[in-house]
Amino acid sequence: MNYKETLDYLYKRTPAYHNIGALAYKPGLERSLALDEITGNPHKRFKSIHVAGTNGKGSVAHLLAAILQASGYKVGLYTSPHLLDFSERIRINGRPITQQYVIDFVGKNIKFIERENISFFEFTSAMAFDFFRHKKVNYAVIETGLGGKYDSTNIIKPLVSVITGISLEHTQLLGKTISEIAYEKAGIMKRNVPVVIGETHDDGLKQLFRSKAFEVSAPIIFSTQKETLLDAEMQANGSWIYDTIQYGLLAGELRGPAQKINSQTVLTTLKILANTGAQIRISAVRKAFKNVSQMTGLMGRWQELQSKPKVICDIGHNFGAWEINKRLLFYESGRHAKTHIIIGMSDDKDIDGMLSMMPDSATYYFTQAANERAFPADELAKRGESQGFNGQIYLSVEDAVKDALIKASPNDFVLISGSAFVVGEALRLFPDKHL
Repeated sequence: MNYKETLDYLYKRTPAYHNIGALAYKPGLERSLALDEITGNPHKRFKSIHVAGTNGKGSVAHLLAAILQASGYKVGLYTSPHLLDFSERIRINGRPITQQYVIDFVGKNIKFIERENISFFEFTSAMAFDFFRHKKVNYAVIETGLGGKYDSTNIIKPLVSVITGISLEHTQLLGKTISEIAYEKAGIMKRNVPVVIGETHDDGLKQLFRSKAFEVSAPIIFSTQKETLLDAEMQANGSWIYDTIQYGLLAGELRGPAQKINSQTVLTTLKILANTGAQIRISAVRKAFKNVSQMTGLMGRWQELQSKPKVICDIGHNFGAWEINKRLLFYESGRHAKTHIIIGMSDDKDIDGMLSMMPDSATYYFTQAANERAFPADELAKRGESQGFNGQIYLSVEDAVKDALIKASPNDFVLISGSAFVVGEALRLFPDKHL
C-alpha cells in the first residue's frame, strides 16, 4: 500500500473518533498494552511529559515541546487531531513523521490490527511511541486524546503530568458534569509523579484533584498558586507580554485570554522538569514563547490567514473554548466595519451554547465539513435563526470561504471556526499559511 492507501485502510479498519464519534471510543488499556508489548515497550526508552485537559492542552503541549527543542533536545510531540495531514500528529522537533514510516509500521502490525479490533487512536499512539524510540528522542510531550484514565496514552510513566482547563465536552463518554470529567482526566496521575494543575476556580475540583493525588502519592502543584509571573498584559492583537520571575520578559505569540493561565502552567512545569535534570536555557524559553507555531507546526489557534480583509481561523469547538475566544471575537468585531462568521460544528457539541456567545450583528455562513460527524448546515442555520442570526447555508467549507471573501470589504473581519474539521478544510485554501 502507498501512503494514501495505508491511511484509507486505517480509517476503514480502525474506528476513528474524528470520523464516527463515540462509537470509536474503547475504554480500557488492554489493547494498548498488548500492542506496546509486541513493539518492545518503546515508551520506556524516552522521557515524557503527559498533558490532559479539555481546553489549553494543545497550547501547553506545543509550548513545552518548543522550549525543550530550543534548549537543544530532540523532542517528540504527539497531538490530535490533525488539520491537513495525519503526519501532523507525530512530530520530532517540528518535523512530521515520514510517510514511509507510517506505511511500514502499519505493514508490520497489520495482523494485530485485524485480530484485535484496535481503535485508530490506540494504534497511532503506539506508532508515535515507536517512532520516538526509533529516532532516539530525549523527551516526548504526549497529549491525551479525549480522556485520561482510559486514554491509550496512559500507559506511560512521565516525569510530570499536566492537567489544563476542564469544561463540558464528550459528556456521553466522560461524564455529565465537570466533576465527572475532571475525575476522568485526573486518571493520568501516576504514583510519585508530580502533577501540575492549570486553571481551576472551583474549590470542589481542587479537592477532587488533591484527593486523587493523595491516593497515588503524587506531589500536586496548582499553577495559579505558584509564583511565576510578576505581570502579564494582553496586546491589542491578542498576543501577550509576560514579566516572569525566572525568565524576564517574554513575548508570547499565542493569542487569547486563556494564554495567561496556559503560560503559568508551562512555567510551573518547567520548574519540575529542571528538578529532574532538564537544562532549560532562558534564551530557549524566550525563543519558544515567541515562535512556538513555527517551531512545532501549531496551526488553527486564532491564526491569521489574511490581512485585507482580516481572516482568522480557530479550532475552538466547545463551550469552554468559546467562552475564552469571545473576548477576541468581540474586540475584532468592534474595530472592523463588518464581521463575517463562517461556522460549522460536529453533531455531538453544545451547539446552542456556543451560538449563544456569538454576536447577532455578524453575517453568518452556515456550513459543514466533509465529515460523518458534521452537523448539517441547514439545521445549524435553523439554530442560528432562532437566536436572531442572519446568514446563508453552504454545503461545503470551500464555498462558504470563497463567498465570504467576495462579500467582505478590505476593512471587514472574517472568522472561520466551530470545528477542527472546518478549519482544516479552510486552511487548504490558504496554502502559504501551512507550517
